[in-house]
Amino acid sequence: MRRRELLLLLSGAITAAPALHAQQKTTPVIGFLSSLRGPTPQSSAAFLQGLSQTGYVEGKNVAIEYRWAGFHNDQLPGLAADLVSRKVDVIVASGSVLAVLAAKSATSAIPIVFPAISDPVGSGLVESLAHPGGNITGFSPFQFELMPKRLELLTELVPQARVIALLVNPNDPRAERHIKDMLEATRRKGLKLQTLTAGTESEIDAAFPRLVELHAGALLVSPDPFFNLRREQIVTLASRHAIPAIYEWREFAVAGGLISYGTSLPGMYHLAGGYVGRILNGVKPADLPIEQPTKFELVINLKTAKALGLTIPPVILARADEVIE
Repeated sequence: MRRRELLLLLSGAITAAPALHAQQKTTPVIGFLSSLRGPTPQSSAAFLQGLSQTGYVEGKNVAIEYRWAGFHNDQLPGLAADLVSRKVDVIVASGSVLAVLAAKSATSAIPIVFPAISDPVGSGLVESLAHPGGNITGFSPFQFELMPKRLELLTELVPQARVIALLVNPNDPRAERHIKDMLEATRRKGLKLQTLTAGTESEIDAAFPRLVELHAGALLVSPDPFFNLRREQIVTLASRHAIPAIYEWREFAVAGGLISYGTSLPGMYHLAGGYVGRILNGVKPADLPIEQPTKFELVINLKTAKALGLTIPPVILARADEVIE
């Protein structure tokens, strides 16, 4: 090969190198924004499994940047802005509606997926369930919408209870509306509702002794990620004060709670992982409707019922998806 031909060949290779590099696909990055302190093993595993079913495996062909607010909600806007500055490909906003609102305020371009947020339309996150519009989509598990059904189950279990207590986190921006709705639901049943607020671990401890003062015969634990992470504490206090209580997630009943009724939290994260993978594959979030569950789990802990001196009505046992003995 002549020297001139060799130089032309090398020159062509050098010119083509940047174009070849530009064509190579870089590893996509998922930004995981949460109001919680850290991952919950079951939900995290379910999310990664759902993601893998679309062809993405963390550490192999996708990276995940985690940002945990540790229940310091004032940190969420800064954490969201940090993920946006790093130009992540999609943001998963979890743990509370405040995390999703922070992500929404930080970007209107990067896709946002939420695993489990109740009433996303009423919260101002999306335009509608069928057509969310914009850059946000996800899953809505009927958290607050199922509270009247939980109240019904609780009154079937403890028909003599005329005063029902509601444990609610005042840090949730939906708390006031939730309390109002439950006041109306108990009024329709001819019952009295007493509200207990707790947004910290010490406030949870302080709330339970008040049940005696309020003459509460049963307890509704409001859906809240903070309560979910403190389920061992709440279940222990309910047992210590001998108060029949109903919860949202199965994990409470497994931990010793009397009864739970709701969707599967790991199941919602599994679906969210699938949505994230589809978005990485080119689907627009506006084209992915907000999905809602069609199946709900009723879980009863018979050991706890026995300790409380309760007999579970056969009609409720027959409807149970799981009975813990």
